Amino acid sequence: MVNLRRAASDFVHHYLRVPYTLHTKQYQNPKKPRATFVFVHGIGNTLHSWDEVIALMPKDVRIIAVDLLGFGKSPKPTWAMYDAKTQARSLGITLLGRRIAQQPIIVGHSLGALVSVDVAKRYSLLPSRLVLCSPPFYSPEVAGKGLKSSDDMLREIYRVARKYPNRLEKYAPLAVKLGLANKTLSITQDNVPSYLAALEASIINQTSLEDVARLKIPIDIFYGAFDPVVIKKHITKLAKENDNITATRLMAGHEIVGGYVKSLAKYLGEAADLKER
Repeated sequence: MVNLRRAASDFVHHYLRVPYTLHTKQYQNPKKPRATFVFVHGIGNTLHSWDEVIALMPKDVRIIAVDLLGFGKSPKPTWAMYDAKTQARSLGITLLGRRIAQQPIIVGHSLGALVSVDVAKRYSLLPSRLVLCSPPFYSPEVAGKGLKSSDDMLREIYRVARKYPNRLEKYAPLAVKLGLANKTLSITQDNVPSYLAALEASIINQTSLEDVARLKIPIDIFYGAFDPVVIKKHITKLAKENDNITATRLMAGHEIVGGYVKSLAKYLGEAADLKER
């Protein structure tokens, strides 16, 4: 019976290309919400990576958080690409299925920021605003060029990490213990394939930098001054060349911990009243 259900699921989602519905958690649902927020976590995390931020949010807003495909309690198909397009289609169908009355503000961290950009690209009428936290935007690779750029060097680091999955599983708890990663970071045998696939398809091979520059909705980018995987020049250039984009530099690293939590929660509380720039 289990094999039959699995075969049916593979046929529907793999061959018919029907997007998976993601696992969600509704933290708050007031009768007349001032705004609706959708939180999208980063690679290796779950929706609970947002718990500290959500705890500081005003009580008169609706809050939904999602587990991306391959993580948390969402499906983990072994055949999936786990690229931003696949994740965005699942996120889009999940949110449309919830029949949210308001256009939500989508808040994405790291991989979740790239997925949020793709959602806005594919479902332009869905979000009212994007808040992108620590987005690893990289320019496309150019074959045959001379010196390696910062983008290329970071891609090499990701490729090395991809080659040694056992080390990822080993060092993840240490990163959490040292405060270098969110406490919900979990890299196990269960999600290593999803982690590596997302690393390859969504972060190494991405078009997000080009895509975000084409969006017209309000976009707010937060990044840490000590973030080793974010290229600051890309973010400052986006803010300089696009009137709909702002960039805020925080004294923080990549993960949303410590002061990053308070700064982001404070901004989101104010963003609930922002209808347009």
